[in-house]
Amino acid sequence: MNEIIHQMIVTSGLANLTIQNAIMIILACFFLYLGIKKQYEPYLMIPIAFGMLLVNLPLANLMASGFGNQPGGLLHYLYLGTKYGIYPPLIFLCLGAATDFEPLLANPSTILLGGAAQFGIFAAFFLAILFGMTPQEAASIGIIGGADGPTAIFLTSRLAPNLLPAIALAAYSYMALVPIIQPPIIRLVTTKKERKCKMQVNRKVSRTEKIIFPIVVTIFVSLLVPSATTLIGCLIG
Repeated sequence: MNEIIHQMIVTSGLANLTIQNAIMIILACFFLYLGIKKQYEPYLMIPIAFGMLLVNLPLANLMASGFGNQPGGLLHYLYLGTKYGIYPPLIFLCLGAATDFEPLLANPSTILLGGAAQFGIFAAFFLAILFGMTPQEAASIGIIGGADGPTAIFLTSRLAPNLLPAIALAAYSYMALVPIIQPPIIRLVTTKKERKCKMQVNRKVSRTEKIIFPIVVTIFVSLLVPSATTLIGCLIG
């Protein structure tokens, strides 16, 4: 009986809990609190946090890769979609189907708003280089500034797969925390009157423009950056 009890204790998760596991479990619970109680991007925060919780439970082996005839963990196989860049294009496909380009076509100058994120991308890139990262790792870190999780995952899987877990977490956590970060910055750089303005479509966009625009963008971007063809094709197509 004593031997059985001893084996139960030794093989339990509590007996194998490390300080690293404990820290990540606490962090996961904090993210769950933000997603559930504070409603900070719950559709992003909750699955990320629960995934963190699951993979840090001792001996659960949900991320085990398997060996020989031994099957791997469930999350290992789900993670392969991220590792091999399958999920980002699928996400872009859904985003593209739900995107209306009419406001952009009616007022092309608004493209400058999207271009503003590039300043953060390049700043993060050069800072990462200064901290000793390789250009590939620095590019993967910098792209987080684009506020686009699928792009960050897709690029990192190609350039710096060793950083993929950390960058996926950072990118989606950053996006989920936008409701906390953005309001004070907006209040700092805009007036109350500007914040109350309503965006309006300047003109009616023709059907021909709507058809030609995605074709031209796909050709232009693919010729300029061939490696982006998969993402832009799914987004625009």
